[in-house]
Amino acid sequence: MRVENKTTEFKREYVDDIKNTVIAFANGDGGNIFIGLDDDGSVCGVSDIDDIMLRVTNVVRDSIRPDITMFVECKDEIIENKSVVCVCVQRGTARPYYIGGKGIRPEGVYVRQGASTVPASDAAILAMIKETSGDSYEMARSLNQQLTFEKTVDYFAKKGVEFGEAQMRTLHMIGDDGMYTNLAFLLSEQSVHTIKLAVFDGTKKTVFRDRKELSGSLFEQMEEAFAYIDRYNRTRSEFSGLERVDMRDYPVEAVREALLNAIVHRDYSFSSSTLISIFEDRIEFVTIGGLVKGISLDDIEIGVSALRNQNLANIFYRLKLIEAYGTGILKINECYDEYREKPVIETSSNAFKITLPNTNFHKDIYAYEHGAENVLRESSGYYKRTYAPEKEERVQIVTELCQRKGYVVRKDVQDALDISQASAILLLRELTDRGILIKKGMARNIRYYLNDNLQMKQHF
Repeated sequence: MRVENKTTEFKREYVDDIKNTVIAFANGDGGNIFIGLDDDGSVCGVSDIDDIMLRVTNVVRDSIRPDITMFVECKDEIIENKSVVCVCVQRGTARPYYIGGKGIRPEGVYVRQGASTVPASDAAILAMIKETSGDSYEMARSLNQQLTFEKTVDYFAKKGVEFGEAQMRTLHMIGDDGMYTNLAFLLSEQSVHTIKLAVFDGTKKTVFRDRKELSGSLFEQMEEAFAYIDRYNRTRSEFSGLERVDMRDYPVEAVREALLNAIVHRDYSFSSSTLISIFEDRIEFVTIGGLVKGISLDDIEIGVSALRNQNLANIFYRLKLIEAYGTGILKINECYDEYREKPVIETSSNAFKITLPNTNFHKDIYAYEHGAENVLRESSGYYKRTYAPEKEERVQIVTELCQRKGYVVRKDVQDALDISQASAILLLRELTDRGILIKKGMARNIRYYLNDNLQMKQHF
């Protein structure tokens, strides 16, 4: 007795949804579709073998992506003296196969479930992609095949590098099956991977001053992220003899290398965003994806490179965004050779973090701690050298101001003493530790009050 099962399907006559079953067999273990058999296995035959075989061939060629024709064979058979068309489908090598007009989604991808053809689950689709593409995210076929590359085209043109279908194949943005890879997805306007930037007051993640989320092509994210950071990378000035010396809070080359590292080496198989946090004293770059297996932090710091996204790195290399593999961390460290504070690199099983110190902030702290009279003071985004009172004179000015106003905030101290924000923070912290002031409130509402017990002691 003939029965339908996981690898056998009966059709009384040709119907258009036969393509769904072809897809299901190609996504599974293969199978045979018999046209001319009833569901119960009885033979009814077909009247026009050639017409049916032509229709099957056309629908397989025109409707199914990627090309599956080499895995499908139509032949005529005689069963119980009646003509039957047998469509033999082999397991494909470019799974998942899907209906071209519906894309790599459950409504377009089919699998066999017993004797039935059913839409594949998201998990099943991803499993097929991983199975046929290996562990490389960038080489896997993109779930979204409706991609545009306006920003990428513009960026290649700006760099004087040719960009067309031939180059996309060479760069592995288009796979051997003619489909867009995840690498293409990352460089398209449709990319869903994001960079989140935030600016915080002070040195803790308590109060946001500003935040932004970037999406779309990695080239667009890269340019917007760098411009955003640059807005908060202030310039300070001092004079050496007759010459004015401008100093950025963060070496521009270090920022550039840290940003490129975050983009090129991120593990894009995870959906979490790259995080860039700007504080008063540092910038933190946190990316998903720890070190590549077999590589240690010591290896990274001496210039050893093991690329997670080889093809993405090759594109950035071709566009001269990176000069050579493994030099980024070395360059970042070199940028801080002349400074006391050094970059810090931390790793976990699933994350990588680079912290760049604010060189000017730490200069202020050093000057304060060593009793330097000359400190840097901000003025319209620039800083200039100015005279600051001696420490005990500062204490007296702050206490008298507190008596007059009832309390002071950090900005009051900055203005009254003509000192930097960092110096004001350190002074208020010292006065609090010494018991002269009492700190009350949180975040933007922090106020400093004179210690009543101290005032009482002074009175008596």
